[in-house]
Amino acid sequence: MKGVVVKSTGSWYLVRDEEGKLHRARLRGKFKLKGMKVSNPLAVGDRVEFDVETTGEDTAVIHKIEDRENYIIRKSTHKAEHAHIIAANLDQALLIATLVSPRTSFGFIDRFLVTAEAYGIPTVIVYNKTDLYDEDMQEYQRQIAYLYERIGYKVMAVSAHTNEGIDELKELLHGKTSLFSGHSGVGKSTLINLIVPDLDLKTSEISGFSDKGVHTTTFAEMFEINPETFIIDTPGIKELGIVDIPKQELGHFFPEMRERLNQCRFNNCTHFNEPGCAIVEAVRKNEIALTRYESYLSMLQGEDNRK
Repeated sequence: MKGVVVKSTGSWYLVRDEEGKLHRARLRGKFKLKGMKVSNPLAVGDRVEFDVETTGEDTAVIHKIEDRENYIIRKSTHKAEHAHIIAANLDQALLIATLVSPRTSFGFIDRFLVTAEAYGIPTVIVYNKTDLYDEDMQEYQRQIAYLYERIGYKVMAVSAHTNEGIDELKELLHGKTSLFSGHSGVGKSTLINLIVPDLDLKTSEISGFSDKGVHTTTFAEMFEINPETFIIDTPGIKELGIVDIPKQELGHFFPEMRERLNQCRFNNCTHFNEPGCAIVEAVRKNEIALTRYESYLSMLQGEDNRK
């Protein structure tokens, strides 16, 4: 039988077959993905082949993982030198961000965008909690939107409390498999509850002490809105480490840098302190945003991105 993994809890998986029936399944033996060190060989969104067991316990065994069209990956928080696949076979990713409670940094946004670019996943930046913004913050959010829209990314402003932008968000999701990602506390589950009220996903208040989100989604899970539309909710990400992108190729995943790479004096330019660098010159002329260039340097040097 064929199906799609809709929930992963570690050793057991929930698989939806082609008729919509759910099966509790496990992997047969140990799967090793060629050339990849990952903490989870199977992810939500993976297409699999499986057999229903005859033990009478209504369980199944997965014996084949089909090739992935794409995936979102991060450094594993549990295993050194390993990566963790967040979700696979996506039509788009929605990065839920906030200016307050908690604040989403440029470094985090840019790392997510680079990862999505590397694996060919269109990404929309969705700023939530606009009902908490004063006039200055609203203007700041518009400036951020312009920064990303001018390099080709769609940016939305929404509020789960006032319903601002929710209809547009629903329209964006129609007919696609969409990943919802972001820090804990940015309102992923609250937005999904608005879009699909019957789900009633667990949500939590922001910690008043740290202004950080509290994890309410424990495992990634796919939800069906209609037969053609699916949402994948994911646990909040504190830090998104870049995986398998050589430093000399990093600039290829910044659209505003990519279009200038052949203009540098040296073919192996790292866009740091080399003479004749078109990227540094574009930053000086404000043609490339300083925040984006700072994110690039931070990734190049392997720095933390949680601030």
